[in-house]
Amino acid sequence: MQDEESLQIWEGSEGDSFPMMEMNARETEASEQWDYVLVAGPCTQRDPRQARRQQQFLEELEGKGFQYKVIEDQEKVFFGIRADSRVFALYRTLLTEPEGPVPRVEPARPVPILATTRIRIVNFVLNSKMANGDTLEDLVREGVFETRFALHKGPEALVKTWAQWRSMVHKQPIDAIRDYFGEKVALYFAWLGWYTYMLVPAAAVGLIVFLSGFALFEASQISKEICEAHHILLCPRGDNSRRYQRLSDTCTFAKLTHLFDNEGTVLFAIFMALWATVFLEIWKRQRARVVLHWDLYGWDEDQEEMALELINCPNYQLRPHQHSYLRSTVILILSLFMVCLMIGMAHVLVVYRVLAAALLNSALPFLEKQVTTAVVVTGALVHYVTIVVMTKINKCVALKLCDFEKPRTFSERERKFTIKFFTLQFFTHFSSLIYIAFILGRINGHPGNLVLLAGQWKLEECHLSGCMMDLFLQMAIIMGLKQTLSNCMEYLGPWLAHKCRLMRVKRGCRSRDPELRDWEHNYCLNPVNTFSLFDEFMEMMIQYGFTTVFVAAFPLAPLLALFSNLVEIRLDAIKMVRLRQRLVPRKAKDIGTWLQVLETIGVLAVIANGMVIAFTSEFIPRVVYKYHYGPCRQGAHPAVDCLTGYVNHSLSVFYTKDFQDPVRIEGSENVTECRYRDYRSAQDYHLSGQFWVLLAVRLAFLILFEHIALCIKLIAAWFVPDVPQAVKNKVLEEKYQRLREKLCSRPKSTDV
Repeated sequence: MQDEESLQIWEGSEGDSFPMMEMNARETEASEQWDYVLVAGPCTQRDPRQARRQQQFLEELEGKGFQYKVIEDQEKVFFGIRADSRVFALYRTLLTEPEGPVPRVEPARPVPILATTRIRIVNFVLNSKMANGDTLEDLVREGVFETRFALHKGPEALVKTWAQWRSMVHKQPIDAIRDYFGEKVALYFAWLGWYTYMLVPAAAVGLIVFLSGFALFEASQISKEICEAHHILLCPRGDNSRRYQRLSDTCTFAKLTHLFDNEGTVLFAIFMALWATVFLEIWKRQRARVVLHWDLYGWDEDQEEMALELINCPNYQLRPHQHSYLRSTVILILSLFMVCLMIGMAHVLVVYRVLAAALLNSALPFLEKQVTTAVVVTGALVHYVTIVVMTKINKCVALKLCDFEKPRTFSERERKFTIKFFTLQFFTHFSSLIYIAFILGRINGHPGNLVLLAGQWKLEECHLSGCMMDLFLQMAIIMGLKQTLSNCMEYLGPWLAHKCRLMRVKRGCRSRDPELRDWEHNYCLNPVNTFSLFDEFMEMMIQYGFTTVFVAAFPLAPLLALFSNLVEIRLDAIKMVRLRQRLVPRKAKDIGTWLQVLETIGVLAVIANGMVIAFTSEFIPRVVYKYHYGPCRQGAHPAVDCLTGYVNHSLSVFYTKDFQDPVRIEGSENVTECRYRDYRSAQDYHLSGQFWVLLAVRLAFLILFEHIALCIKLIAAWFVPDVPQAVKNKVLEEKYQRLREKLCSRPKSTDV
């Protein structure tokens, strides 16, 4: 990655969009001498006590085999940090096992240590506790140092081939990413690229299912009956509604609903369950090939952690695994409390929608037909704002719970934090969708006996064309906002922040020292932290959840995710190479806990889509009517559509004389009955036999659907091995060769 004949990373800092300045080979060679840079305020403004603590920290680093260099400009003091070669020799010794015979001829020169390994070791030592118990993070928090960062060193190849918008359709240079940012970042982009590639068939099938609804846009028997039902009056939707509405007024929404609530929905949901399994299984195969190519198949994370600890402190004592039932119980209770809080936030949104519907009905009675749509749209916007706020709260809570659990290592802490944070984020993002899909409109009672909130406001109902329309709108708005606004802020935020930092530095005199100039430009980049890559993973996991969990209600979700990911890959590349300081490389041979998160989402997707088809869509009522109540129950008739009469069958009758105050309803003088969406008896308004038949069929379908989908997932997982046979054979062959070399290197025994 560090080509001495090429230019340094900074291109066109004077007038281009990004802070890149061309540097000659001499400047590149000078900047590559240092691995890390610490920054502090000017000497004239430093407290003597802080100066002493700085000096103590640097002297202790010196005692551990580090060198440092101090350069001061008009505003800051920069400390270049470099590790001595003996530190890396110790690292190599600790992690190298003598698998074969020692070569007879020593190499002419030692194999150079990788730049990613250098930075990882230096970062680990810098962030370890010193003799007085302080860490570098403590010193930064207390103002002894302002910040610290690893130096960008020659990613010009990545800039030209990867971090450019014109490279959007090109293959990612995963090996080059690994050489510069380490294995963990490279595996993230390898997974994201594979996920985007696999979205192509999912998006195509989803688009076909959605477009197939257009064939039913005019030809659907149900839409025809609704559009021609001028004589059917719908009951007023609560006390705030004062008039009846013709069923034919919902004609347009009924046609739109059939775009995504048709027979293809079931097949698409099963397809997505199979797709999620195949995607994960083939990704495991891809990962195995990549890890073998990187020679990390036998790498052990715990051994790496212990080696770094021993390099930093030769007297390091192993910290054993711990488990406390008391701490686990407290964490479980607190986690359940937070989940209940997320569910409570969903109820707050319910209250908002109820009050908003009441206010809009009273303030704008002439827009009564559009009130439901307006409430759904504004409710989705409020939910999006809630997601933004609760994300910050969830992160703080998850961190506190992890600290309380006392994990043994940083990697273990990251795994535990991932599980806790994702659980909270899942309920934050999907609580309102769960409410709309399975609760909305099902506890409202019936005309004449409505369930009221605080005894005054009627609970909200689904759209007149069904709850699938509400679920579709909610998903489209939330996912659309997350993919557009989030991506815009993800790019504009770092870009504007960097511009401001660059302008502040440019106000001072530009240093003539090429090394200092390089450090200053690195300093102007946006800082990174331990959550920089984690946040990217979490964003993709939530998107994956939207793409699979409720995809039956929003078949365009894979298409939207595909377009978003094409932009996301370039945004992340530009941020990491051009707008942010260099991420500290981390070694890894898989994506860690995120794989378990993906598998969990896959199982939840099967359950959720089965419940959406069974209880939210009109698929089951249509099938039951077609074969049990409709004109085709004795056999199909070519001249008669099997769904003829379905609309009248699915609406219950309510007699207007049973209203508590029929005088308040406009036009009630000549109306003796009205209709509403439910299955109730016209005599006593109790649930009819048809309701219980439907419920039984819904439950039977749900059980059958989930078992079929899960069986397909299991068969697909068995059919596609996690590790390719070529990889297994390669590992087996290497083991065999090592054993033969050991056997041949042993001295032969002689007979006495």
